[in-house]
Amino acid sequence: MSSTTVEAAASEAAAVVSRVAACVEYSGTAYRGWQRQQSGVRSVQEAVEKALSRVANHPIQLFCAGRTDAGVHASCQIIHFDSTARREPMNWFHGANANLPHDISLVWAKPVGMDFHARFSAKARRYRYVIYNDPVRPAQLGREVTWNYRPLDIERMQEAAQVLVGEHDFTSYRAVACQAKSPVKTIHHLKLVRFGKFIVLDIRASAFLHHMVRNIAGVLMQIGCGERPIDWAGEILHARDRRTGGLTAPAFGLYLVDVTYADHFDLPQRYLGPHFLSALNESD
Repeated sequence: MSSTTVEAAASEAAAVVSRVAACVEYSGTAYRGWQRQQSGVRSVQEAVEKALSRVANHPIQLFCAGRTDAGVHASCQIIHFDSTARREPMNWFHGANANLPHDISLVWAKPVGMDFHARFSAKARRYRYVIYNDPVRPAQLGREVTWNYRPLDIERMQEAAQVLVGEHDFTSYRAVACQAKSPVKTIHHLKLVRFGKFIVLDIRASAFLHHMVRNIAGVLMQIGCGERPIDWAGEILHARDRRTGGLTAPAFGLYLVDVTYADHFDLPQRYLGPHFLSALNESD
């Protein structure tokens, strides 16, 4: 075999595209959400793409499990990207983190088949909405939790939440500007847990509508403080009209904490975040 043929074969082999899945953790406080924005507007996607592009030595385009809004956080945002670069998983992991800002981290990276898609392969997504329930405004974690100074009755909130579990038309719980084709979604579980001064709303569903979790949190907090009756959550649901809904809770209490995929993808597992709730291990 001639040297020219060998060089051509080596070049062709080097150009083979492979797919990598990764998990990203971030504080959304300083960003206008996950999705890449116009020039000059900070996004998590742009920061991660720049970091991975440096490691790959070519431009990287990312696909994510679910786009988070401005101010929303993630402890387990799953992404994938394609690259012709040959890198070990630890090279992607350490290289990206060396080039990322302090409020974004790559948690793991793993080669996957070309049939994997961070968004379309996802079977369910899980969020936690974290409420700090105390009369005194917190000086720490001020933009990572939602402060509610009124005593919240978690039993009332849990009872009200049960009507939302299952398959429903969640028109009343989505943003007016939501672009989803259908308002019908399935909530697999919706639990409220008290953890010290925190009340954690833990919700898992097939998919979510725009502002759906924040609207649910807003309604349940109004019920929890006694401002509204327990059956108000169901009344809102059945009205199928956003104008009947309660307040939209702030973005900074919301975390994307898990995405479910088929077992054959064999993705690494981590504790449910955020990190300051890592000792809270609530099963489905």
